[in-house]
Amino acid sequence: MASREATHAGSWYTDSESELNRQLDGWLAKAELSYGPARAIIAPHAGYTYCGECAAFAYRQVSPAVVKRVFILGPSHYVRIKGCALTSCTTYKTPFYDLIVDRAGKDKRQENPFFSKINIKINFLAPVNEELQESQQFQWMDLKTDEDEHSIEMHLPYVAKVMEDFKNQFTIVPILVGSLTPACEATYGEILAPYLADPQNLFVISSDFCHWGQRFRYTYYERSCGQIYKSIEKLDKNGMELIENLNPPAFTEYLKKYNNTICGRHPIGVLLQAVAHLKSRGYSMSFKFLKYAQSSQCKSMSDSSVSYASGSLIFE
Repeated sequence: MASREATHAGSWYTDSESELNRQLDGWLAKAELSYGPARAIIAPHAGYTYCGECAAFAYRQVSPAVVKRVFILGPSHYVRIKGCALTSCTTYKTPFYDLIVDRAGKDKRQENPFFSKINIKINFLAPVNEELQESQQFQWMDLKTDEDEHSIEMHLPYVAKVMEDFKNQFTIVPILVGSLTPACEATYGEILAPYLADPQNLFVISSDFCHWGQRFRYTYYERSCGQIYKSIEKLDKNGMELIENLNPPAFTEYLKKYNNTICGRHPIGVLLQAVAHLKSRGYSMSFKFLKYAQSSQCKSMSDSSVSYASGSLIFE
């Protein structure tokens, strides 16, 4: 089985272990632990120069001593897939250490009644990848697709950093998310809900927010807001409020109305559907955004920017 190389190290983030460690330590030190322990986080996936500080606010909410498995849901930027895809690799490399893809582990479905609603067989030593594959809703990524995509990789150094004291005690489950209909988001949300219910699992949802400018073919501008960047902020924060309300239909309608270029809209939709599935069965959860930033402040129609937001989901 293959090992996924850190293909964006040296470009999107430094490939120097010491420099990367210094950067992440600094950003995490500036972020306050205010909404944890996180069961799921939303965080950006751009180059660290642009979003590394913002991402720290999400990762600061993680309680590493509790986490045994990290699901990382990232949008597919380069390959069109109808559903979701799993990795065929056994390890993901980072400048810190290799992250181990979930290949074995005690199955906990006998402790969780929601697994009975999922059409997968009980296997007490099944890796999560194979458990998910048995739902017949997932395909497999080839190595090129895996290594070309940045939406998952950009979270790996942060995962490695916050989990460094427990690096031999957790695994990862990377999931590449395609362009999903709301019905498909609901299907994947139901499949993943039992894993979200497990306090030993952490979900990382990879998403940037508004990509604004002619190069992104998106120039929505509400002039009453004043400067363009203020209009972008209002647009983003309207969507963020709906995510905080944990309302999947309202978020879907918002996207239809404004077509905001939130590249991780489908991973976010899957998370919201998983939350809705658990809430209908008595779980209580809340989500809060902790940081918002823009790569630059757009003031003319020739400008461009990408927005970033970090937030945390907790179980109450």
